[in-house]
Amino acid sequence: QVQLVESGGGLVQPGDSLTLSCKASENIRSIDALGWYRQAPGKQRDLVADTDRIGFITYGNSVRGRFTVSKDDAQNMMYLHMNTLHPEDPAIYYCKAVVSWQTYWGRGTQVTVSS
Repeated sequence: QVQLVESGGGLVQPGDSLTLSCKASENIRSIDALGWYRQAPGKQRDLVADTDRIGFITYGNSVRGRFTVSKDDAQNMMYLHMNTLHPEDPAIYYCKAVVSWQTYWGRGTQVTVSS
C-alpha cells in the first residue's frame, strides 16, 4: 500500500506561481508511474502530468509549457511547479501512483486562483 500526501496548495492570483509537493511512503524509484491530476467542481479528474520510471513525462494539454514536474528520489518527493496560473487552473490537485497495476491516490490539495 502506497500512501501519498500532497501539500502546498493555496490561494494565488492569476499569473502567480505555486509549487505543490507529494510525499510518497515508498521509494519512488520502485513506483511504476507517478503523476499529478486535478479535478475542478463538477468536472472529471484530468491529467496534469504523469511520469514513469525511466523519466518520460506526459503533460496535459492545458498545462504544457507552464507546469513542470520534478522528483527528489532521496526524499521520495515529487513536485509540481506551476507557473503563470490561469483562472481555469483552480482545482483539487491529486498525486497518483501506480505500483504493480495497483493505483493509489492522495487526498489532494486545493489550488484557488482569484484576483
